[in-house]
Amino acid sequence: MTREKVIGILGGMGPEATVELFRRIVACTPARRDQDHLRVIVDSNAKIPDRGSFVFDKRVEDPRPALRETARNLERAGADLITLPCNTVHYYLPEIRRAVRVPVLDMIRETAAILCESPVGLLGTDTTTKMGLYHTATQERGIEILLPDIEDQKRVMRDIFALKAGCLDVSIKQELREIALRLKERGAKALILGCTEISFTLSPADFDIPVYDALDVLAEAALREACAVEPVTVTATPPRLTWVPSAAA
Repeated sequence: MTREKVIGILGGMGPEATVELFRRIVACTPARRDQDHLRVIVDSNAKIPDRGSFVFDKRVEDPRPALRETARNLERAGADLITLPCNTVHYYLPEIRRAVRVPVLDMIRETAAILCESPVGLLGTDTTTKMGLYHTATQERGIEILLPDIEDQKRVMRDIFALKAGCLDVSIKQELREIALRLKERGAKALILGCTEISFTLSPADFDIPVYDALDVLAEAALREACAVEPVTVTATPPRLTWVPSAAA
């Protein structure tokens, strides 16, 4: 009999996204009782230095030592595989993989593998977009990635940092949706939610084109690798955040 594997979540990037990945793993597990769920070990290390800043400025604090040590912590604690609920941190995926002996799932390649449309619009951080993380993962399949224009990308980054700071103003969701719709106007036939903060802000229900939520894909991949069962889809799960009207509303 095949033993179920223990899932490790290398979290804290940010804490909300860590909680949301855990919730989605639970949501897509076909369980009827507590014991049907998988064992999940979470290390929400919010003290890991900023991943994006170091990519563009090597004078700031290097996040790699903390990433390696947190991955090792999960391995020592008993994790059989490790998940990264952060798109940006996949820039460092090769180094994290070299630090441990257990598999580290690749959320970006998992997402790229299920894309059916081209071109696809991408909402993500500057690191994810400028370093071409999704471009690299999709080019072998001939799928084109569309990015927001310069001003819209600035708005995306502003909104991501606001979400990390706990701002739940409904205007943030509205702005991100408008940016995504402009990608559609430019020809995007589908949309990738390529930042885990955006993953719990927007929903497939907000659009009339296919939406690929990387956090959903990671939850389903973790379940697949941990117990080789068919996950219950969570793609249509509405955002769990309670949005508050802006002061101007």
